[in-house]
Amino acid sequence: MSSTFGTLFRISTFGESHGGAVGVVVDGCPPRLEISVEEIQAELDRRRPGQSQITTARAEPDTAEILSGVFEGRTLGTPIAIVVRNKDARGSDYEPFKDKYRPSHADFTYDAKYGIRNWRGGGRSSARETIGRVAAGAIARKLLAKHFGTEILSWVSRVADISAPQPDPLKVSREEIEANIVRCHDAATAERMIDLIKSIKSKGDSVGGTVDIVARNLPTGLGEPVFDKLEADLAKAMMSLPASKSFEVGSGLEGTYLKGSEHNDLYYNTGERIGTRTNRSGGIQGGISNSEPITMRVGFKPVATILMPQQTVNQAGEEVELMPRGRHDPCVLPRAVPMVEAMTALVLADHFLRQQAMTHGAID
Repeated sequence: MSSTFGTLFRISTFGESHGGAVGVVVDGCPPRLEISVEEIQAELDRRRPGQSQITTARAEPDTAEILSGVFEGRTLGTPIAIVVRNKDARGSDYEPFKDKYRPSHADFTYDAKYGIRNWRGGGRSSARETIGRVAAGAIARKLLAKHFGTEILSWVSRVADISAPQPDPLKVSREEIEANIVRCHDAATAERMIDLIKSIKSKGDSVGGTVDIVARNLPTGLGEPVFDKLEADLAKAMMSLPASKSFEVGSGLEGTYLKGSEHNDLYYNTGERIGTRTNRSGGIQGGISNSEPITMRVGFKPVATILMPQQTVNQAGEEVELMPRGRHDPCVLPRAVPMVEAMTALVLADHFLRQQAMTHGAID
């Protein structure tokens, strides 16, 4: 069961939703990068449960502990181990349906693949696994900011049929996004989204939507031309997140309705670099970054756990009724924002180190 991601900047996450702890080992981070546990904690606080009325009520502080790889506030170049202890685990909540397959969960597929599974909250398939990704992403983000001043921002762009106006990707700010609990950059739309999520939650149901991402201040040349295209690795990163169902870069699906003459990004000389007058490519051409902002969108399905009776089957194949229990988000989107930012940072940091290794080792 592979839980490792990345080529040079590599992470391996571990732990289960209702086990003792979750965490990550980061390997390949360059030495002497200044990083503090407070910086990592700030990102985990954006991801943690129980942070608002529209997230799960599970009361986890998600306190990070750095076990290795950092000394006197700087990375050593050796593996960095970060652990978060589970404090509010209630695995017994899931015992009444440990032999029943919850609709749209990984229960059946894990049983089919491994012949065994941790039925307490989904075990390894739980979104709690993403704690390790977010912790590692804080380090990757710091590495990119140090070398390029890179900023990675994401926001909730749509909840169900409520869509926010598209912001200028060069101007949208963290302050605007974090100003409300749904993490939508537009205050008026955020209020409507919050009201909808509260209504859905009161009915025991769930709702999905989309998260938009922009990565600003990146160099030209990140990415590989064929199988490891930058957008391909970003797609893999986003589609590995729990509940993700779609990925778009640049114009995405909307671009398929245009003619080439309408879609092409025309080059011009900015006076400082070669740029493009439009950015329908989303900052990536031929699988390689072109220094324009990288823009993406990820679609997340409604959370599979709903507090309504549903028909299913048990391990014996018998039809049974299931009434789920537990503490779950009615909408994953607000907490997905730091997750997609972390995965973006991990991919970009990995490709930065790969590009650096290639150019520094080039033979003239």
